[in-house]
Amino acid sequence: MLSEFKIGSYEFFAPHWLWLLLLLPVLYWYLLRKDAQKDGEWKFTGSTKQQVVYHSNKIVLIKKLLLGIFVLGLGFLIVAMAKPYNWREYVASNQDYKDGIDIILTIDISGSMLEQDFLPNRIEVAKKVAKEFVDGRRGDRIGLVAYAGEAYTACPATTDYEVLKKQIDALDCYAKIEAGTAIGVGLGTAVTRLRNDTIPSKVIILLTDGSNNAGNISPDEAADLAKAKNVRVYTIGVGDDVGGMTHITTPFGIIQQMMDVDLDEETLKRIADKTDGKYFRAKDEESLRAIYGEIEKMEKRKIADNHFQSEPPAMPEKFLKLALWCILIGLLTNKLLFRENV
Repeated sequence: MLSEFKIGSYEFFAPHWLWLLLLLPVLYWYLLRKDAQKDGEWKFTGSTKQQVVYHSNKIVLIKKLLLGIFVLGLGFLIVAMAKPYNWREYVASNQDYKDGIDIILTIDISGSMLEQDFLPNRIEVAKKVAKEFVDGRRGDRIGLVAYAGEAYTACPATTDYEVLKKQIDALDCYAKIEAGTAIGVGLGTAVTRLRNDTIPSKVIILLTDGSNNAGNISPDEAADLAKAKNVRVYTIGVGDDVGGMTHITTPFGIIQQMMDVDLDEETLKRIADKTDGKYFRAKDEESLRAIYGEIEKMEKRKIADNHFQSEPPAMPEKFLKLALWCILIGLLTNKLLFRENV
């Protein structure tokens, strides 16, 4: 049974050993008293009391400090005996590399993503922040699906992040695919790119600035498919509240035109709710970056929840090293600076 007693971020399998920490102040007082009664412990002086008379206060302080370091070392040794463990440390050092997550970035590349309420436009900001997110992952397989009126796999799930980031850079709203916003098709394609094995966490991050108006599968049907395959979907709606300028190709060339907001937040919320994910709204670059950061934190917490159904191992190593150093410093320095007369 895991202990609920904590020191900082550490909990303990054998916390009863920590009662010994209460004896350390008594031990320190005893060592100081015993030291004060010794004769001639410094090779050029008399007793500790005589050192005070002869204005050797610094020497007394040094001895007290060395005794304190020695007692502190004993304290670290007691903590190590209590078998400490740290869930966060275990996740960071073990889970990210051992199990990892399968993640599919699913990004809308329809023409409206060229709107300039994000600078220089929505798609460029989406690409920039997605690459930052990739740089922050470790041990995960990450893939990329792009969609407009139809969808395609721009990069299968991979741990080669340099290749993935090149494919993110290559996303283009002028790509020769069917026009429109097929959210259901984009999500469905992403689901098919995830492994059908027992990996504990499979995630899709779906980003769009519009509403579903194309494709032969509805967003709700795609969400049902994701739920059936135990895939969690985080949805992100991008765009401010008033829309922005975008480029439109006409028979007379490319012109700029103001576009209204066409974001279907209700559908995005429904997708997230069905799959145990969450819906986010990004109105500028900083809020989009914060959303990716929040998703990363949420996934780490979910990994911890899955991983620690069994007990983590004790982690006394740090405390044993600290104990060794403190005891050695306290004893050896004392022996080098002070000696008893014979």
